[in-house]
Amino acid sequence: MKVVYITGCLGFIGSYVTSLCLERGWFVKGIDKITYAANASMLDKFKVHKNFFFEQKDINDLKYLSDCDYIINCAAETHVDNSIIKSDDFVHSNICGVHNLLELIRKNNHFKMPTLLHFSTDEVYGDTPNEAHKETEILKPSNPYSATKASADMLILAWARTYSVPYIIVRPSNNYGIGQYVEKLIPKACKFLTLNRKIPIHEGGSPKRIWLHAKDTATAIMTIIDKNCENDIFNISGDFEQSNLETVTKIIELYFGKKIPDVSAFLDLKYKRPGHDFRYLIDDSKIRSLGWHPTHDFDKELPLIVEYYKNNFIW
Repeated sequence: MKVVYITGCLGFIGSYVTSLCLERGWFVKGIDKITYAANASMLDKFKVHKNFFFEQKDINDLKYLSDCDYIINCAAETHVDNSIIKSDDFVHSNICGVHNLLELIRKNNHFKMPTLLHFSTDEVYGDTPNEAHKETEILKPSNPYSATKASADMLILAWARTYSVPYIIVRPSNNYGIGQYVEKLIPKACKFLTLNRKIPIHEGGSPKRIWLHAKDTATAIMTIIDKNCENDIFNISGDFEQSNLETVTKIIELYFGKKIPDVSAFLDLKYKRPGHDFRYLIDDSKIRSLGWHPTHDFDKELPLIVEYYKNNFIW
């Protein structure tokens, strides 16, 4: 039986982690600012559990931590394009917010400091032409979003060294699944098709991404906790890689229920993203050695996801 804080509990990945913790009967204190990307409808589902407690708050404004085993930090600004336009919110949430959590943990040492289990990203390594990045490699972020995540990682490592704050950092690849906000590629493509608008896709769709289902990400977290890991970093990768053009082509054909000889009519290929990474590739043999592996098949899950967003318009 664990007692955990989950920040960003109404976010995409945070909601999957929260659901899994509640299924285990753990006591969960959910913290969420409820930004534009939060899925507030999850709150009613979580409140069914008597062991769930909720507080609407920015992690920068937390002043006190109750005794707990873990703080699972899913709270973050995550959309690269938004960070390029305006980085202030990313610095505020992804750096200053993590600093506040570290300070709360450091000051909460009268009994036992809880472990900060922090969600980073594979993007902190930067572009990967061929070789997969290991957890020990130097971070080379390419955009404001990944730079703020890398900064948070550095803060955590420094607080661990100086103040003995216990930590776990996880760096997952691209997550997908039902419940993702429509600024991300898969739900965004579905929304633009519903609106009869061309789907914006940068660099002609040539960038490649590895896809990891959010449920598999959540089970990876449970594996790490079950194995009593501490003061370590884990890459978490899916088993499926393809170009963004291939992904969007599949979405278009699933949306219309037929093969499309030429999908270019549905695409806006003019967009260029400054500082763009064409490929991320990470070595996650460390977490797989613990017995975890992804179980969800992208091509089997995608039809369910497209059908969901086709029938549920997200503003």
